[in-house]
Amino acid sequence: MQTPLVQGTNTEQFEGLCTAFESNIQSGEELGASIVVNVDGENVVDLWGGYRDAGQQQLWTDDTIVNVWSTTKTVSYLAALMLMDAGELDPYAPVAQYWPEFAANGKSDIDVRQILAHTSGVSGWDLPFTTEDMYDWEKSTSALAAQAPWWEPGAAAGYHAHNQGHLIGEVIRRITGRPFKQFVDEEIASPLGADFQIGAREEDWGRIAEVIPPPPLEMPSDLSPDHPMVKTFSGPAPNANAANTADWRRADMGALNGHGNARSVARILSSISLGGEVDGVRLLSEKTIDLAFEEQSSGIDLVLGVPLRRGMGFGLADQESMPSVPGGRVAFWGGWGGSVIIMDPDRRLTISYMMNKMGPGVVGSDRSDRYVREVYKALGVTGASV
Repeated sequence: MQTPLVQGTNTEQFEGLCTAFESNIQSGEELGASIVVNVDGENVVDLWGGYRDAGQQQLWTDDTIVNVWSTTKTVSYLAALMLMDAGELDPYAPVAQYWPEFAANGKSDIDVRQILAHTSGVSGWDLPFTTEDMYDWEKSTSALAAQAPWWEPGAAAGYHAHNQGHLIGEVIRRITGRPFKQFVDEEIASPLGADFQIGAREEDWGRIAEVIPPPPLEMPSDLSPDHPMVKTFSGPAPNANAANTADWRRADMGALNGHGNARSVARILSSISLGGEVDGVRLLSEKTIDLAFEEQSSGIDLVLGVPLRRGMGFGLADQESMPSVPGGRVAFWGGWGGSVIIMDPDRRLTISYMMNKMGPGVVGSDRSDRYVREVYKALGVTGASV
């Protein structure tokens, strides 16, 4: 079957981005993907192309959605910020104020901002714990409440790879009385008309792109079994194939199983780039957006092993952690295999890229890096390594 050309729209200014995307589709570097660039509330780029499946029988269409892995976390951060904005959640209060059981085993002083900024010391589950255990909300959150931190809370950051959605989601559930996926649907996706959901409703399974696993994740061989990197990626071990299963799609995992596309993720997170309001729907105040950019940690991440700055959840871009973007207030995060969302309030710019063929690495990829560089190059922005 002939490889389809990229579809969608882009202004002439972003022809370089379109060319890069089309080249990757045609070469097979991409299987299927979508890209959106939103400037000042307008989608100046809205592209999609390739295939939904490894057998290249099903085209990626404008309504294709895909599991976006840890890009899901950015929606979790937004949900928490919305409750802060409403005065219902204090980021400096102990988690146990909202979730009393969490105080067990030396965690009474861990505050909300520390579970957002990956500094709580609770970056995974104590073994034995499996992928399937994550699907059981009561079992998984009770286990997190009972266990001890793996390092001194607040002393360092270590990526809460699998469990952050359970931590944030349980706090939100205790405050609102609603499961996290319901909160996202009712307070974020539906008001914005965004085609995004935590998990995926069964009636939407037919338009979900198949996740194509990346090369095996490799860790340094000299790490002890007690190292946070080893423990985080053991409890449970990453399992890309799980994303193609029915149980995964039914689960409520605000760190891992958000389903959407570049358009819907951009629409939701452009609330950060556009001052809190998207087409008349206000999610945040400017004051709360400032709070999101308040630095919470900086340095080598104990789990990822790379330098990162973090605000109230989001990564804060700098030349060391993300050289493809310029300086200033730029927030970002991405998903295992390469998806990425970038929010640049100074330029009222949002960049969103979601795909199904996973590349090596936990956050971002060579593909996403190239696309981001093309965007800033098209905008004539200096300071980025374009």
